[in-house]
Amino acid sequence: MAAITASMVGELRAKTDAPMMECKKALTEADGNMEKAEELLRIKLGNKAGKAAGRITAEGVVTAFVDGAAGGMIEINCETDFVTKNDSFLAMANAAAMLVAKNNPADIAALGALAYEQDG
Repeated sequence: MAAITASMVGELRAKTDAPMMECKKALTEADGNMEKAEELLRIKLGNKAGKAAGRITAEGVVTAFVDGAAGGMIEINCETDFVTKNDSFLAMANAAAMLVAKNNPADIAALGALAYEQDG
């Protein structure tokens, strides 16, 4: 049986976004094989991920940024109003609006490919 280290659990968690204990269980079951553990998590947690993807994001913010003659406006949605009041969420929305104004991306994929910096 392979020794499961914290770094292995952390690496699997970063790849899958699965809970830490689920990652440890999957690595133990897979005898330390990262690829097999990923597959086990995909099978075990696939429905949970699908449920989260199907939830309605009825809250959010609209933010704008003007840079000289160019401007950008963006709407970012979330599930709860608590998130809309979070400083990190608001900073991310403001940074995204600034990226839109300064770079004029053609679509959301182009926006996602831009380098992102956020204060805080």
